[in-house]
Amino acid sequence: MTSAPQGGPLLREALAAIAADVDAGFDALLPVPDDGRARLFEAMRHATIGGGKRLRPLLLVAVAGLHGVGRETAMRAALAIEAVHAFSLVHDDLPCMDDDAMRHGKPSVHKAFDEATAVLAGDGLMAFAFEILSDSQYFPDPFIRAELVRCLAVASGPAGMTGGQMMDITGEGQELDLHTITRLQQLKTGALLGAAVEMGAILGRLPSEGRRHLRGYALDIGLAFQISDDLLDHEGDEDAAGKALRKDAAAGKQTFVARLGAERAREQARALVDQAIAHLAHHGHEAELLRELARYIVERDH
Repeated sequence: MTSAPQGGPLLREALAAIAADVDAGFDALLPVPDDGRARLFEAMRHATIGGGKRLRPLLLVAVAGLHGVGRETAMRAALAIEAVHAFSLVHDDLPCMDDDAMRHGKPSVHKAFDEATAVLAGDGLMAFAFEILSDSQYFPDPFIRAELVRCLAVASGPAGMTGGQMMDITGEGQELDLHTITRLQQLKTGALLGAAVEMGAILGRLPSEGRRHLRGYALDIGLAFQISDDLLDHEGDEDAAGKALRKDAAAGKQTFVARLGAERAREQARALVDQAIAHLAHHGHEAELLRELARYIVERDH
């Protein structure tokens, strides 16, 4: 079982609302058909409904809201990025990858169903994300649709999350320098967090040159998030995390904690959060949720 949301009242309310909206969205979009695909849809629902921090959807909705985008439209894009995130977790948990039996306090998809179903559920969620983004009912502007699709595709493919996962696997047991570890984590974890921020700005029709401060914010929170994850694996509570911990060192993974030590890694995460918040300096109270999100990243226990 995962713990209750942390942070201030604004963030707690936002996390609760986004969790409810994401669950409701996937529940509506993934009805179980009365045919041979039923098990696949049940597995996809298992992966997407219930549990998870929902940080990527919240980042997207918060950035879109800064630029006057309606919540319903932003939520559709948020469901797409969360589908990709869920796909990555389903595949990460497989025996051929990280071999995790628990995710979000419940059995991983391959444990609740079987390995073949888990592979197909991940494949289905990846494709489903782009089905959502290409829906002209919610994204009528073809230029916005194309930019959203490209942003998420790059962030989730070999130039982003998938490439970072490969670097993680090939780096096991090796002595990687800090630059390489940083690059690995910018792709594996940071790319999708960055895409959430970028997609919110795309929906808000913010020109590319006007997104620089948001890209800086996303880059800093992405690295801070991964350092926090490394620290949680090193010293966190499994009940709060809802998954097995203390696996990185045993697997010979190259992490910020392994390279810097816990205390220096913690200091680096805090410095990155301060830097992320500084990127929002020209925004007023309307960006307070983004500031709280940055602080939450290093305060969370799961």
